[in-house]
Amino acid sequence: MEVKDKESDVSVLADMLRRGAKLLSMQCPVCASPLFKLRSGEIWCAKCGKQVVVVKEGEGEAKALSRFLLASIEDTILRKMHEINEKLKDETDVEEVGRFSIVMCRLLETLERIRRISKY
Repeated sequence: MEVKDKESDVSVLADMLRRGAKLLSMQCPVCASPLFKLRSGEIWCAKCGKQVVVVKEGEGEAKALSRFLLASIEDTILRKMHEINEKLKDETDVEEVGRFSIVMCRLLETLERIRRISKY
């Protein structure tokens, strides 16, 4: 059974590489498995299946978590904007188009603020 688990671990690692993730020299603090950096910039442990937040030297834990949270919010906003855009393409009701437009403007404003904050 242990051999099968190792084979599945290797399969997951290989799949991450096939999908364009970069193998990092860092190890997971939980399982010591190699970490991968996705195209989105997120760092993941393939074995644990969890995202890892890397605290940079001289950076406090709160700052690292703040950076992680802002990136997560930005990702959510971009996904919502995509969903609204898809609905907007087929919408013919003028009032509904107006509602979508208002929400899209608010999401864009929020995205701009997050990106401004992230620079600091």
